[in-house]
Amino acid sequence: MHNVSGWKVVFAGTGINLALGILYAWSIFKTAIEKDLGWDPAQFNDPYAICCLVFSFSMILAGRIQDKIGPRWTATLGGLLVAMGLALVSQTGRYGIWVIGFGVLVGMGIGFGYSSATPPALKWFPNSQTGKVAGIVVAGFGLAPLYIAPLTETLLIAGGLPYASAFYAIFSLAVVCGLATFLKNPESSPEPTVVTKEGLGISLSPLAMLQTREFYLLWMVYFIGSGAGLMVISSMNGMAKKSMGEYAYLAVIVLAVGNAAGRVVAGTVSDRIGRKTTVFVITLLQAGCMLLSIPLTQQGQSALWIVLLATMIGFNYGANLCLFPALIKDRYGLPHFGVNYGILFTSWGIGGFVLSRIQQMLKASSGDFRSSFTLAAGLLLVGSVLSLFLRGSKKPCLA
Repeated sequence: MHNVSGWKVVFAGTGINLALGILYAWSIFKTAIEKDLGWDPAQFNDPYAICCLVFSFSMILAGRIQDKIGPRWTATLGGLLVAMGLALVSQTGRYGIWVIGFGVLVGMGIGFGYSSATPPALKWFPNSQTGKVAGIVVAGFGLAPLYIAPLTETLLIAGGLPYASAFYAIFSLAVVCGLATFLKNPESSPEPTVVTKEGLGISLSPLAMLQTREFYLLWMVYFIGSGAGLMVISSMNGMAKKSMGEYAYLAVIVLAVGNAAGRVVAGTVSDRIGRKTTVFVITLLQAGCMLLSIPLTQQGQSALWIVLLATMIGFNYGANLCLFPALIKDRYGLPHFGVNYGILFTSWGIGGFVLSRIQQMLKASSGDFRSSFTLAAGLLLVGSVLSLFLRGSKKPCLA
């Protein structure tokens, strides 16, 4: 019964993330905004970038609330905030309202829901399954564009942005708040307290975590890996237009498949070969993908290459979203996991905000994505080198 209850929590968390993954459909929303709302081109990514930023910083508060009162009510609050934000933007096309509604309210709601999904799931399983369980839960967020991309296209054709936004407001409220009722922590840990061979008890407070060199290395590598991935995700629909025309949304779908697969596969592999090695390989592979993107996103290239490229970029990006929560659990333990991972997750938000803004400015000035891909590749090479300085995985011994 213990495992049955644990898997219920895992799949409830996965479902919540699946509903909250509307963030990854922004490139399709953005295409409609460009066409219908008349914003300045430099503003197109702003609600998305602010949403990423608010999402990440709200994880700190949400993590603390989740650690104190449990995941159920924290996730419910997240569903309410997302619904409020989407309901607000359904009423207008004004830039400022989209920044507040989608950027702030939806971002905060995603943060509260996302922060409530993984911690309770991890608490039901032993350390040997951390990567796999984290990968399954966060895969829901990555898989979301698989249904959101075609559904959003259909909704936009049927009633435009107001109709699509109102639909997702109701959908988010029903799914997130409904599945939140299944989230609960176990009455006891599935295995004894763990201590590393160095004698460090794995139960570090946020303040203690911030005093370790390891945290800042993790922050920088996560900033680079997530920022580069979000830069591409926010514009994938536009990047694929040259080669795929009206079927460009398919690139968003295959990127989502890669995104979800990367979370599960990398998490499972890292349980076997170690987090450090997996992070290094994934970051290096992503740098190669960015370099390949320069010629492959030009007009006239085969749609097959675009699809393969989107899949690989999604895979490498998604891997980060399961590796880093697993690293936080490995390094700093579960008692303060919600807040500790929330603090680290600020790197995801800042990376998405900074690099998506830079990408939009570079695109506006040059007219293409070559300079953006070059910048991302360079940063990822730096990130792969930094990952070599992470502490290697230690086989835990029981206290």
